[in-house]
Amino acid sequence: MNQNKSAFTMIELVFVIVVLGILSAVAIPRFAATRGDAQMTKGRTDIAAIRSGIALQRSKNMLESNPQANGFFPDNLDNIGAAGYGQENQRLFNIADGDTTNILEYPIFSVNRDGGWLKTAANTYTFSIGGVPTTFTYTNTNGIFNCVAGAANCDALTR
Repeated sequence: MNQNKSAFTMIELVFVIVVLGILSAVAIPRFAATRGDAQMTKGRTDIAAIRSGIALQRSKNMLESNPQANGFFPDNLDNIGAAGYGQENQRLFNIADGDTTNILEYPIFSVNRDGGWLKTAANTYTFSIGGVPTTFTYTNTNGIFNCVAGAANCDALTR
């Protein structure tokens, strides 16, 4: 009895492997660029939300005739003390659920990785992209939340 066995030839398998290799060589660098772009966009969105929250708290304090220690701008953006600096899983830009002085309605939890925020000192935060942290400082006398112009990723994040 003759049995016909069908299978791929070695040439067909090599051809498929080569085509897959070419496709992955083109797709992987594009995927890496997309991830960096997404982290940059997340950072820009976070910064805009933080700045809007600061302005909202200032307006609220003015309407309620509730001056803070340095005018109507919030004194602090959260209640993390020195023990929490550089630590992960901290509630950034948010005091507590339901607190009316929150800068953001929902907190950003600190993480030490790309696309994440960390509080590094009083009113000082870092946002990392590509392993490079960009430092942001909140000045409570004028409500400015900004990084040093020209610093790594600062210009791209604050455009």
